[in-house]
Amino acid sequence: MNIRKVGVIGAGQMGNGIAHVFALAGYDVVMNDIDQSALDSAVKLIRLNLERQVSRDRITAPDADAAINRISTTLTLSDLGKTDLVIEAATERESVKSAIFEDLVPHLEPHTILTSNTSSISITRLASRTDRPEKFMGFHFMNPVPVMQLVELIRGIATDEDTYHTLLAVVERLGKTSASAEDFPAFIVNRILMPMINEAVYTLYEGVGSVKSIDSAMKLGTNHPMGPLELADFIGLDTCLAIMNVLHEGLADTKYRPCPLLTKYVEAGWLGRKTERGFYDYRETPPVPTR
Repeated sequence: MNIRKVGVIGAGQMGNGIAHVFALAGYDVVMNDIDQSALDSAVKLIRLNLERQVSRDRITAPDADAAINRISTTLTLSDLGKTDLVIEAATERESVKSAIFEDLVPHLEPHTILTSNTSSISITRLASRTDRPEKFMGFHFMNPVPVMQLVELIRGIATDEDTYHTLLAVVERLGKTSASAEDFPAFIVNRILMPMINEAVYTLYEGVGSVKSIDSAMKLGTNHPMGPLELADFIGLDTCLAIMNVLHEGLADTKYRPCPLLTKYVEAGWLGRKTERGFYDYRETPPVPTR
């Protein structure tokens, strides 16, 4: 089917990035959130990021203006009912996502495709709580969305071929590359990435190395652009913990047990960059390791 109008649920870090790339690719975008200030901040950030792309000669000023004009915002979830594609990018909690879909479904057009940007939760299970499991997929963007090239496409057990091929075409129009994953906990990227981050936290917890030495070792020893603890702060320690819990519960293997130190940081509210403290303290310049 031909996708023209896209709804994005959630105006946070992922939602505003998704709205950005869709608007830039020529889609009309309706962005929804429960908080008007979040919507206002998202539009402001999108405008800023578009201007940055113009300054780097990635896009033209008219392209940026056209993109921002394609984005509208709403506090009313039912306003997304007239879209062709909905991308849910709310917090990584299954109960929240299921409640959103339950509220949205009665307002949708019959042809509308539903997707979730979840990084770990079962697509089959989310789809089963809607009226259209055959038109439901995982549509997992990487952060930051305007920069990262990969999109994971995850089919649930009921997803039909038309839906899959429609989203393949959408990813191509966005100028990104898709990787198709089966519907198992954490899919491909986070199935590999999160245990590495969790192991880095265990390495810190057991005193094998400090925050600085662990990150330096991985950056200089394996040529990673960012150390695993710095990356965890960037992703959000609460998100890392949520994904590790999904892996641990879904695969019933002790190798996925979240490190107690990761749990302690989350309990303290030290979630990384978004709270200004995680494995680093971002209230200082440059950021200072907290252990």
